[in-house]
Amino acid sequence: MMPADNHTFFAPVTYILTGIPGTEESHVWISIPFCLMYIATLFGNSLLLFIILTEQSLHQPMYILMSMLATVDLLLSTTTVPKMLTVFWFRAGEISFAACLTQMFFIHFSFIAESAILLAMAFDRYIAICDPLRYTMILSKSVIGKMGLAVVTRSFCIIFPIIFLMKQLKFCRTNLLPHTFCDYVAIARLACDDITVNFWYGIAVAILVIGLDAVLIALSYGLILRAVFRLPSKDARLKALRTCSSHLCVILMFYTPSFFSTFAHRFGHIIPGYILNLLANFYVLIPPMLNPIVYGVTTKEILKRVIHVFHRWCRRSSLLS
Repeated sequence: MMPADNHTFFAPVTYILTGIPGTEESHVWISIPFCLMYIATLFGNSLLLFIILTEQSLHQPMYILMSMLATVDLLLSTTTVPKMLTVFWFRAGEISFAACLTQMFFIHFSFIAESAILLAMAFDRYIAICDPLRYTMILSKSVIGKMGLAVVTRSFCIIFPIIFLMKQLKFCRTNLLPHTFCDYVAIARLACDDITVNFWYGIAVAILVIGLDAVLIALSYGLILRAVFRLPSKDARLKALRTCSSHLCVILMFYTPSFFSTFAHRFGHIIPGYILNLLANFYVLIPPMLNPIVYGVTTKEILKRVIHVFHRWCRRSSLLS
């Protein structure tokens, strides 16, 4: 992490994304599942947004938060996957320094925003189960709007210093970036300056922000479980647990790979680079693809509307044919 001596510093104009190191011969084959996952992400999250926006009965706090999550998932995947596919298909890895910083900003912005939205959803479930009589009063539309504004403001304020710190670095090494997208740690390691501040700021964000969100979510679900098991009837307990099952699945899909990927990149020097690279790619691909599937399958109101939309499309197709 110490600065290099006797080097010619330069301001990078462009970086060249090289894809996943060690798998160059398989890039075309790797791109096929990545492309299919991206298509599924676009379709699933767009359908979820369409259903929530067009169905008046779904204009409730839980579904509004779902729509926020779907929007962030679309932002994350669209920021990364198209460029990733051009690297795999056309070896077109050139990206300007400004574009690289912009991509990096939106990737980490999405990450922080999704964590905050999951925390808001945990609070929503806590109020719905532990204090249902005051649910609509506590989580009014104005409160949900303020939550959304807080998510955006917090994410921006946390990620902006990363961009500022990156612009202060001097680079004297290669502009080849062994990645499929502009990763904060990967770019910082190309600098010849001391990156200790960059390193520990990233760790602080991971521990104090994401870790704190995870602890608060765990605490809220501990209180939810305590309330659920105090319910008098078995049917009531099962119904309450079903309302939380989809959210718990999404939480596990988000935090498990993100924690492992974050700390593996910073401390996992013995882990092969292509494994770390694949983990990072799976993080930006799999949760955004699976989130709408989980909510669509486990949430009865969403599933009913999806089936209705497909029936309507099928009828229109049959009439046109």
